[in-house]
Amino acid sequence: MVKTKARISLGSIRQWHWVSSAICLAAMLLFAVTGITLNHAADIPANINVTTVELTLPDDIQSSLHDVQQGPLPTELTAWLAQHKSVHLPISDKVEWGEDEIYLSLAEPGGDAWLSIDRLSGDLIYERTTRGVVAYLNDLHKGRNTGEVWYWFIDIFALACAVFCLTGLVLLYRYAGGRPTTWPMVGFGVLLPVLIVILFVHP
Repeated sequence: MVKTKARISLGSIRQWHWVSSAICLAAMLLFAVTGITLNHAADIPANINVTTVELTLPDDIQSSLHDVQQGPLPTELTAWLAQHKSVHLPISDKVEWGEDEIYLSLAEPGGDAWLSIDRLSGDLIYERTTRGVVAYLNDLHKGRNTGEVWYWFIDIFALACAVFCLTGLVLLYRYAGGRPTTWPMVGFGVLLPVLIVILFVHP
């Protein structure tokens, strides 16, 4: 009976280990690669692309802005920009409604954008800057301007990594008897970063 329980327990640990590894696989590769690109960010040239749109809004679109003092941009404006200028603006409550100017900052992974509208003349300026795929992936690694869903994904991914590591440690303990180098290797993996921090990382 004891052996059966032990086998069931070991089987459960194995199952948790491979399920967590399957969940972590793609994201762990992403974070490993972007860890290297972030560490060598100064050596990787940015592929900067700037898109600028300058125009004067039609009278009917200007009129849709007259009585608005807060909240997102009117749908008439965003639909007109998407249809006629291929400028696709997300719905945002972070619009700054001033008496003379409407301003919207649009941060995004790997770049940023901003929109300014003169409420008196109807002159609009939109500028979007992207810095390439590497910058985009680096910002995913940092969780920069990625939104709430990615924020929660990182937390869940980190939890799955913890399960993967801890179940792996239990399996190492289970099979360490036949592999005498197991614990020296584990100890080396723990001590190496600690020694590097103590000896080479200084404030």
